[in-house]
Formats: sequence, C-alpha cells, structure tokens
Amino acid sequence: MFITRKFPWLIAVSCLSPHVSAQVQPQSVNKDDKITTAAAQIPVVKSCPIPQYATIEGANLDVDDNDIVINSTTVNMRQDKFAEFNGDVTLVKSDQRIKAQRLNFDREQSTITAEGDIHFQSDSINVFADRLSASEQAAQTELINSSYQLANNPGHGSAAALKIKLDGTVVLVDSSFTTCYGDTPDWQISASEISISAKDNVGKAYNARLEIFDVPVFYLPYFTFPVTEARKSGFLYPSISSSQNSGLTIETPYYWNIAPNYDATITPRYMSKRGLQLLTEFRYLHEQQSGIIDLEYLHKDDELVNDNDPRYLARFQHTGTFSERFRAHIDYTTISDDNYLIDIGSQHYNANDAYLYQVGELAYFADTWQVTAKLQDFDILGSSTASYKTLPQLAFSSQTPLGFSNASFDVYSELSNFVGKDADQQDAQRYHVEAGFNLPFNTPAWFLNSELKVLQTYFEQEQSQNNSNLEEHVSRTLPKLRIHGGVNFDRALSHPKLAGYTQTLEPQLQYLYIPERDQTNIGIYDTNILQDNYDGLFRDRRVSGLDRVIQANQVSWGVTSRILDPSNEEVFRFSVGKINYFNNSNERINQQQGLNIDSSALAAETYFRINQQWQVSADIQYNTEEDSTSQSQFSLDYHFNKNDSLQLNHRYNNDVSGVNLEQISLLSQLTLNKDWRFVGRITQDLRDKRSLESYAGFQYESCCWAVRFAYHRHINSNLGLPNNFNDNREQFNSGFVLQFVFKGLTGKQTSLSTEDMLNASIFGYKRPYFLNN
Repeated sequence: MFITRKFPWLIAVSCLSPHVSAQVQPQSVNKDDKITTAAAQIPVVKSCPIPQYATIEGANLDVDDNDIVINSTTVNMRQDKFAEFNGDVTLVKSDQRIKAQRLNFDREQSTITAEGDIHFQSDSINVFADRLSASEQAAQTELINSSYQLANNPGHGSAAALKIKLDGTVVLVDSSFTTCYGDTPDWQISASEISISAKDNVGKAYNARLEIFDVPVFYLPYFTFPVTEARKSGFLYPSISSSQNSGLTIETPYYWNIAPNYDATITPRYMSKRGLQLLTEFRYLHEQQSGIIDLEYLHKDDELVNDNDPRYLARFQHTGTFSERFRAHIDYTTISDDNYLIDIGSQHYNANDAYLYQVGELAYFADTWQVTAKLQDFDILGSSTASYKTLPQLAFSSQTPLGFSNASFDVYSELSNFVGKDADQQDAQRYHVEAGFNLPFNTPAWFLNSELKVLQTYFEQEQSQNNSNLEEHVSRTLPKLRIHGGVNFDRALSHPKLAGYTQTLEPQLQYLYIPERDQTNIGIYDTNILQDNYDGLFRDRRVSGLDRVIQANQVSWGVTSRILDPSNEEVFRFSVGKINYFNNSNERINQQQGLNIDSSALAAETYFRINQQWQVSADIQYNTEEDSTSQSQFSLDYHFNKNDSLQLNHRYNNDVSGVNLEQISLLSQLTLNKDWRFVGRITQDLRDKRSLESYAGFQYESCCWAVRFAYHRHINSNLGLPNNFNDNREQFNSGFVLQFVFKGLTGKQTSLSTEDMLNASIFGYKRPYFLNN
C-alpha cells in the first residue's frame, strides 16, 4: 500500500451527469462486469437500461480526501522516487478511482502511467482503456483506446484518446456518442473531437457525422450540445410536414437561453406554397409574474394572388400577483385575417375556432368581498355578427355573514361600458346592482337554500336608427325569489352479487319567481340563451348577461339515482328533469331565439361504468311539445389499459346557427407492441354524408430514439373578406407530419407523447359537449 498527497491534478472531475450511487462489489471489475436494470414495458419516458458498475474498492483507511491510496499485489520501490505496482492495482483519490494490472509512479517526472484492463471510475463516468497516463506538466490525465459510459445516463461511446484536464474539461479524440446499445447502434454521433466542459456543462463537437445504422446521413463541421438538463441555446429537433393548404413545411426551431428567467424560441418555417414565415416565442418569469409573447409573421403569402399584405398572429399572455390578494391576468390575440387559422394554422388555436377571446383582468380579493376590473372582447372570425367590446367592466361582490344559520347578505354590482364594432352597433353603458339575503341549510340528508334579492339595472344607450324601440335612459327594477331544496336517500342493495353496493335517490325541486317587465327598449349587448341541459335546470336565470332578466314563475324538478360500489365510487348514474313555466315569456334574444314556451325540454343524462374497461355516458334534451330531440350526445369508451382505449361518439343538435348537426366519430389509441403505438380518429357528418376529419398517426419509440408519422385530412372553411378569400382553396386539407427525436442528444431523455396526436385533430380529444347556439 502506498499513500501520497503528490499530484493533486491527477484526476480532474468531469461533471457529466448527476450523482449516482454505484453498487459495491469487492470482486475484480472489468469492462464486461456490469449490471443492467430492466426497463419497464411501456414507461412514460422510455429510456435504455443504464449499466451500473461495482465500485472500485481501495483499502479501508481513515485518510484525507486529498490523499492518493494505491494498493497492489506487488510493488517495486526505487529510492522513494519511482514505484512500480503490479497485480490488481487500485488507486483511490476521494471519489475518483483507477483499476489496472500495472501502474508506474514517477515522483521526479511527476507522472503516472498504467496499463492492462484499465477502469477509471468517478461519480459521473466510467472509462475503460488500454493505457493511462497522467502528467503534472500537461495537467491532464489521458486514456488511450478508451470506451466510456456516463453515470445515470445511457450516453456512451468510444475514443481513440480521452483527456481529462485540470479544469474538468474532457476532450475525446476520434470519438463517438450514442444512447443506443448493440454492436451497431441505431444512431450515433462520430466526430474528430468532442470537448465537454464541466464548468458550463456544454459539449462541442468538431467534424461531426450523424450515422443511422452505421450509415452517415448528415455532416456538421461544428455544433454544441448540453450534457445535462440545464437550458442551453441551440437548435431543437426539426419538424417536417405537408398539407394541401401550405405544401411541404419544414420548421427548424432555435432555442435562445437569454437569462435564467428569460428565453426565446425562434422558428423559421418554410412553406413551399406560401413562402418563409418566422415564428417567435419569448417567455419571462419573475417571482410573482410570468408571461409569453408569441408572434407568427408571413411577409407575403404566395397563395393569395390578390393580397400582398403580411399575414400574422400575435398573442400576449401574462399572469401575476402583486400580493396575496392582488392578481392580474392578460390573454390577448390578434390575427391579420379571418382565414389565417384555416390556411396557415397555429399551435395556439384549432382551424375550426370561431373567435379569439381577448381579456385583461385585474382583481383584488378580501376576506368577504372582491373587486374586478376587466377589458374584454370576442374577435369573431367569419361573417357572424360582431360582438360588443367591454371597455371596461368593473365588478364588485361581497358576502356579509349575518351571524345565524349561515345566512348572509350578498351584493353584486357591475358597471359595463359596451363599445360597438359595426356601424349598426351603438355604444351603451350598463350599471347593475343585485342585493339580497341568502339563507342556506345543508346537511348530508337534505338541503334547502333560499334567496330573496332585488335587481336594479340602469342603461344609457345611444339612439339607433335600426332599432327605434331603444331608449336613451332606461331603469329596470325587479325582485327575485328562489327556493331550491333536495333530499338524499340511500339504501344497501340486497342482491348477493351487489353486496356492499349502495343505491341513492336524490330528488330536488326549485321554485323561481321574477315578475315580467317589458324590456324591448333595451339593446342586446352580451346576452345569449343558456343551454337547457340537466345541470342548467336549477340555474336562477335562463340567459347569460344582464341585458335581459327573463320573467320566471316556474318550478324545476329533477331526480338523480346513483349506484356506488363498496369503495364509494360511482358505477351508475341516471338523472332526469325539466322546468314547468306557469307564465310564458314574450322576450326574444334575437330573431331566431325566442322564449315563448310552456316548459323546457326534458333533460336527462346517464353514466354507466360497466367494468374497468367499458364506460357509457349519454345526454339528451327532448322537446315533449314538439315530440323531437333538441340535443343529444352519446359516448362509448373501452379502455384496454391505462394507455390504450377506443371511444365512439355521436352528437346531435337540431339548431346550430339554423342548421341541424349530426356527427359520429371514432377515436383510438393503441399499443401495437412494445415499440409501436397508433392514434386514429375519424369524424363523419351524417346529415351531409361526408367525412369531416380523418387522422392516423404511427409512433415508433425505442429506448434511444423515437419517430412519428401522421396523416390528416379535414374539411376547410372559407371565411374572410374578398381580398384574402382564396377561390383556389380546396374543400379538404390533407397532409402528413414527420417528427423524430434522438434521446440524450439534448441532455435529457426526451420522448414523444401520444397526447400531441390526440390533440392534433381540429376537434381535439375531449368528452363530447353540447354546442352552444
């Protein structure tokens, strides 16, 4: 055994990966002595099993971390100037270790050389080599004909020479890098030199070749890459796609790590039919503020012959708190023309989105009250009637406890300034105060909530030549009485196969009274009829907004029955109910939407979890007076396992902007084997007997790389004004998308998620819902 503090430069630590605890095995270790961990069959992020090597053990001595301890079978010393160690030689210095068959220690020349099955080991890397030399003059350690394996990372490779310098920099000459295993890796980077800085955690490659199955496919004279998950500026993986709308599309994103709390992604997007577009995303983060600024800009669209104007989309999102009670939120999007999303597309919206929501909000929350200031607009796409801007809307709400039975005195007030965008839309101001008493009683067996309020609204409206009924000043005062109660019954099911199951019966009843008042002298600024689904039966209003307070003398009834399993999870649910009106309302929201009916549609919904795989859900609103269905949806889900499922949907609505809608869709996500996955979707219009959308995506993912190929076809719309109206626009848009990932090349085990494919359709992946009129 030999102990010295000479050569503090002997082994410079290279921090290539986070700390990993190696398994301790005192046996002799060579290149083939490794323990591989079994990879999960379908993990969330599939990565190759990482070899783990037993720790090289030295003598168990109480020595300083700066001491170098050498053990061997034999040693030949020459006047304390030269030492030759032979047979199972181990050198240990702190957390760096060397094992070899022979090691020479020259104190005068300040060198160490080693030969024979060399294994260099630290917490960040294992290196195997034929020869090792360390020199104080060169201030580096060099390993010849080496292979290496990063710790806690499947990255590995080989090098004709591997040099570890004093500052922690690792230089690999005539080297390779890959995260794949096997005699012929699926992919690898070969370079004349790779330099890895421990200080910056950045690698630099010179004269690099990307080889796929040992075939060179790409050459770069120089590029940099991160070796940890720390952010670093550089190019991200490109994306290749094609569509009838834009032709061949190639995106090459560049990530710019500006500062710890600022970054940007700049993406040139080439579209063979339209030209070169620039996409930028800037993100910022402070202690209590964060936001994103996006800009998509196309200087000239080659597809639009009659329009030379730029096409763009800009979006600003911000969320912040100024204190525990003060919050701010902004989400503002603007686009150059209504057909932008259809023609070019954007990651922020779907091609079938009908409007852009624009809002800026500032709110203060106290213990029993809150104040909100809001600027709001809906940028309607297409020829639909433009909505009013709300610039601004100030709202105040409070709930003051009265000290008995949870009773409270509630106040809600709102001041809204409406600004018209079309010539026939007049500006208006609306001030509304709603105040009254709320008396709730809630127990596990029953509940009874009572409200008595007064609604006072004042309007100032500009005179309109298109609507002579509007008055400049209107004051409206209405009382409101609401009583809502229900009872919860439950019983244990007696059937032997349903032991431990519980059935509930939950009837509820609501009475709502608001007197009738002529409101034809008030304009419609932000009001629409709400849906009459089951949950909507027990609202205290039939419309959104406050331009109309619809008279009500009505009783809503509903019954829900559930079956709960022994773990109290819902197995079955059925609900049915409707509203009976004692007086008809003569109010109309617009020319198509009237409220002169005796009762609402019969609303019902059901859910049945047949077993862990099969689930059924359905909703319906049935008009008993006209003996017809107003709206319905049906969904059948089959889950093979956590990752695989089939979903069949049917949707019907008898009036979507004056048109009947009936669609059926089938969505699937399937694991074909341990490496291949499939996502597919087809949506059919049953009324017009045509396909609305088809999507098929295949994804291959091994432990070290992944690729995705998807085909899509969906119906096009043609919105906008004549200058950006494209007569050559196809009825359908179709194309493909190609994405690939080499895992570990960006410093982390990046994977492809099938969730992207699920959301790639124009309808997205979600449970069906009733479409608003």
